[in-house]
Amino acid sequence: MRIEVPLRWGDLDAQGHINNARYIDYLQDARADFLHELGIVHLLKEGFTVVTNQIEYSAPGFFSPDPLLVDVGVCAMDDDSVTLAYKLFQADTKVATAYTTLCGYDLSTHTRKSLPDYAQDMFASILEPIEPLRPIAWHDMNERAKVSTMKVRWSDVDAYDHVNNAKIFDFVQEGRIQFTAAPLRGMQGAPDEPEYMWFLVRQDAWYLESVTLRKDPYIVRTGVAKIGNTSLTFSSQVDDPLTGAICAQAAAVAVFATADGRPTPLTGPLRDTLSQYSLD
Repeated sequence: MRIEVPLRWGDLDAQGHINNARYIDYLQDARADFLHELGIVHLLKEGFTVVTNQIEYSAPGFFSPDPLLVDVGVCAMDDDSVTLAYKLFQADTKVATAYTTLCGYDLSTHTRKSLPDYAQDMFASILEPIEPLRPIAWHDMNERAKVSTMKVRWSDVDAYDHVNNAKIFDFVQEGRIQFTAAPLRGMQGAPDEPEYMWFLVRQDAWYLESVTLRKDPYIVRTGVAKIGNTSLTFSSQVDDPLTGAICAQAAAVAVFATADGRPTPLTGPLRDTLSQYSLD
């Protein structure tokens, strides 16, 4: 089913294209309209939660008065959950492929549950299996991970009274930016070195415990799972320092590029610096 999702000027980042985390908002918008079209929009009020998000970025997106075109379908199911598949297009260009796994959510106990029978029946009637995305390297956290604090904003909380799944991508992004800032700052300004940038090509997130609004901050841990020729795979984790709970985990693949966006091998000094944060 094709859904139109409008863009906002505020979706752009400092590089002038759509920020990677905003695509999760587009998935949510497309998903809500998808449920409307299926006639099961009351599932939104009864409650469901995101278990995982996966997104692969194919091309940069830019602001336009024309909406993104999002093809949404059901690609997998089990007794407790459903996985939706998305393809996102800007004009004739595919900008991303994504998958979201959902399960039911009990609004009174704030715990996960099975999807209601009427939703499972509807999803099963339009199920079309699709080949999943390849796995990304992940590594458990250790003392080499960089630790950042993250305070929840009032606007981060959704109708279910917890931090929206899209905002977790913001938390992970902030941790990743703080992680990469130091090594890049040390390289920039060198007389024989061009300016460099990172661009994200893939990002996955697994949601384990709810993050809620409170005064005390949460912690984001960021480390290196894998260093490639032109790419870097991050492992990230959102922790609750008050309870010791792991709230979310994420993996992301970023490509190292020159200022004009062309992939280029990681320089020796940068590779050496990043190796210090390797989680192996």
